[in-house]
Amino acid sequence: MSTRWRTCLVVIARNEAAHIGRLLDSVRPWLDDMLVLDTGSTDDTAVRAAQAGARVAHAPWPDDFAQARNTALDLANADWHLVLDADEWLISGGEALEALRQTAPDFVGTVALEDHFDDGVAHTRLSRLLPGDVRYAGRIHEQPVHQRPVYAVPLHIGHDGYLSARLRDKAGRNRRLLEAAIADQPASAYLWYQLGKDCSVYNNYAEAEDAFANCAGLLPSDAWPMCNAEDGAAGAHPAPATAPAWWPDLVARRLFGLKRLGRHADGVVFADGQLAICESSPDVFFALGDLLLDWAAEDPGQADVLLPMMEDAWRRCLLLGEQPDQPGAVAGRGSYLAAHNLALVLEGTGRAEEAQALREQFPAPRS
Repeated sequence: MSTRWRTCLVVIARNEAAHIGRLLDSVRPWLDDMLVLDTGSTDDTAVRAAQAGARVAHAPWPDDFAQARNTALDLANADWHLVLDADEWLISGGEALEALRQTAPDFVGTVALEDHFDDGVAHTRLSRLLPGDVRYAGRIHEQPVHQRPVYAVPLHIGHDGYLSARLRDKAGRNRRLLEAAIADQPASAYLWYQLGKDCSVYNNYAEAEDAFANCAGLLPSDAWPMCNAEDGAAGAHPAPATAPAWWPDLVARRLFGLKRLGRHADGVVFADGQLAICESSPDVFFALGDLLLDWAAEDPGQADVLLPMMEDAWRRCLLLGEQPDQPGAVAGRGSYLAAHNLALVLEGTGRAEEAQALREQFPAPRS
């Protein structure tokens, strides 16, 4: 008789009564168990989780995501753990979860995460399917610690925690934890990247730029080409020779922030050193085109120089196409969003027929 492996959803939650049922209902048909660790809710999160069929445990919030997740994993005690948040839900892939009951837990699985924002959708892949003995490290933006192979699993997960109403509820929480983590590990480039990302999500672009510059300066010195710019400035580090997977996301976010700060020239200098290493990222080329468009609108005298550059950037987006597996990839930047912007440039330069053909080739999705 073949071994049957036990599967369990593992969630930490606090004041998630409005969302916990959606998550639990989406995965319940496909798993053996569901464990919700309530970390101090003042609403009826725990009651609704129990009503939806979950085992509910309670623990005080430790100001440490890894510690909270590890407590929940210990309580779950299954062969396979699917680690999700209360504001996430299973869109598709239930059959793959069901198949885990006949699959040895000898690898870590990544899932496709679809982040919903007020103005669009971003994609990434995260390690959320863990063998029973794998645990987390890190106060925030915690990571599973393991030496196992990593495979993509056909699970599609939705997440709406970045909608503006949800962000208001969480304002300051992640930043406080990130600053505490940086105090413990001031040389962690990854934590500075996450701090910059958090600042940019809340439109604090000057602080985001400082954090991104610190991140760039902390990557190994032998990873950066020689340059003469002042250390820490936007153009100081053209690009790491061996970039982490999240680097193109930082580049795109930093270009957007420099645009919002009105530092267009700095953005172009910074981008000049990035395009080779970010050559497969439509998000980076889209952000560059966006910055150039903003610069041309602010200084029309530069338009003759800037228009061909932004046209090239958006054409590169369309050549690359959608890249949903890249960290932070925004849907449309390799298709209809780039096509829309490029069509505006074409119309403005007397190429209306080409613009119309482009819109027909890359139509915006119907809502």
